[in-house]
Amino acid sequence: MKNNRHRHPSQERKNGSNNNRRGNNKRKNVTTVSVEMQRAIDENNRVQAARMKPWKKIDLNAKGRVRFTPLGGLGEIGGNMAVLETETTAIVIDVGMSFPDETMHGVDILIPDFSYLHQIKDKIKAIVITHGHEDHIGAMPYLFKELKFPIYGTPLALAMIENKFKEHGLSADAKYFNFVIKRKQYQIGDLKIEWIHNTHSIIDACSLAIETPIGTLFHTADFKVDHTPVDGLTMDLHRVAHYGEKGILCLFSDSTNSHNPGFTKSEKAVGKTFDQLFEMAKGRVIMSTFSSNVHRIFQAMERGVRHNRKICIIGRSMERNVETTRALGYVDIEDKHFIDVHEVSKYPDHEILIVTTGSQGETMAALNRMASDEHRHIKLKPTDTVIISASAIPGNEASVSKLMNLLLKAGVTVRYKEFSDIHVSGHAAQEEQKLLLRLTQPKFFLPVHGEYNHIAAHARTAVECGVDERNILLMSDGDQIEITPKYIKKVKTVKSGKKYIDNQNNALIENDVVLDRQKLAEEGIINIIAQISAQNHKLLGNPVVTTFGIIPDKEDRRFAKEVKDLLENMLLNMKKELTPDHSFFENEIRNVIRKHIIRTKKRYPLIIPTVFLV
Repeated sequence: MKNNRHRHPSQERKNGSNNNRRGNNKRKNVTTVSVEMQRAIDENNRVQAARMKPWKKIDLNAKGRVRFTPLGGLGEIGGNMAVLETETTAIVIDVGMSFPDETMHGVDILIPDFSYLHQIKDKIKAIVITHGHEDHIGAMPYLFKELKFPIYGTPLALAMIENKFKEHGLSADAKYFNFVIKRKQYQIGDLKIEWIHNTHSIIDACSLAIETPIGTLFHTADFKVDHTPVDGLTMDLHRVAHYGEKGILCLFSDSTNSHNPGFTKSEKAVGKTFDQLFEMAKGRVIMSTFSSNVHRIFQAMERGVRHNRKICIIGRSMERNVETTRALGYVDIEDKHFIDVHEVSKYPDHEILIVTTGSQGETMAALNRMASDEHRHIKLKPTDTVIISASAIPGNEASVSKLMNLLLKAGVTVRYKEFSDIHVSGHAAQEEQKLLLRLTQPKFFLPVHGEYNHIAAHARTAVECGVDERNILLMSDGDQIEITPKYIKKVKTVKSGKKYIDNQNNALIENDVVLDRQKLAEEGIINIIAQISAQNHKLLGNPVVTTFGIIPDKEDRRFAKEVKDLLENMLLNMKKELTPDHSFFENEIRNVIRKHIIRTKKRYPLIIPTVFLV
């Protein structure tokens, strides 16, 4: 006889229906749900509901509101800066820079517009720094030339800011530094802020747990979940879970890699690739990466020591960051392994490792000068191996491609993207983003750090992880978001944007100067110098016409004749009763020439007429 307990459920349902047709209404072999069992089921359901929505522990009737205003880092990669404010307190989270695009001629870096900070300067209690990357601290000296506030951050981040202050003549402003200890709360106005260790492509990166009068906010900052970091210090997921269990009102989370499925590889994967590349190299090894990626630099130097190579650091930012991290005890390599650049020629090529700046193809960086044969000490050789352990920042692709071409023309062996683990990202992919969403289980979610398509993809991931779609907003720079225990909404837009910086003299370039440069590059320029009779308003002699970027040299004479004819015709048709000055004539000439160029060339050049009345 078959045992009914092993029948398929569909067979049970089939037999049951047959029994019913025979008049037997009783279901056989069905578990009896006792009162005690039902009580346990109900209690488990309650526990599960509470576990999945811990934010319900927050007092939904708490009075007050918090406003969050991104001023950089949304709609772009880099330039991160945001303001968080309650009724009485405001903090600035990071003050970063970004890179210009190819249309911003003569511009080296971009910094956020600080106009809104000037509006609320009496309310700002502190600047809160999450980590020491340029896109989070690069604009600090420019802000401090306008406004000064207490700065809170980890020792490495503040040491890097101090280096920048020294360059800008702001050494005395180190008095504003407050060195934080992780897992400790700091009272700033009516906020309590805790720095929580995370893993990223720089040492001492942190997330922020911010307790406000209306509930806890959690800002991941830049992160990935690296379970095997180079220094063994994993992301403090226990502390993240601690705050998640208490209940998080709103999560702000890094969206940079939100299109990437799976997990971002561990930084240690790069070390294994370095092992292979160092074994293959017969001559000098020249490694270039971001100067702030200390673990990447350390792994290269460690392989250099292992292969009996002397280490030469080249590039101002690289030298400064290596010395800073060695002084702070993050890099443990003895002095005997380092040499100065002028000592490189004293050693055989197979005993040299050069660690240098320039992975983004920057014109003035050391690697670019080597590739252009303009470096004072290092001349590239066919036996050299150049390792570029970085990916191109959006907007820098053309510069990196140009660098690659120069290196290949120099005859060196270039190791770049053909090795999959020659570079790994410092930002979380989708599965790591899901982990943070599940550990925090927030009521509201605001994706940050990235272009609009990145934050939109992150929002979809959040919905998959149980965040109500109505509780998610996609922001742009300048959007001011109001958060209360009951709702989240955009309330207004504040002034935001970018200021242009010339790094050669650390000076601001005004907007109109950059616009003029763009116009000159795209549309060209026409200069016209003319003499006009003050008595009869007739053209005297031939006007002097020069053009750049619009008329070929071989057509200069023809175009000058066209201009002369246009001016004579304009003067002939002027009303005789007018008594114009030279400004009037210049405006008329500008209008006549503009219409002619638009009609004939479909261009909008900069036209500069100069009139002499004689």
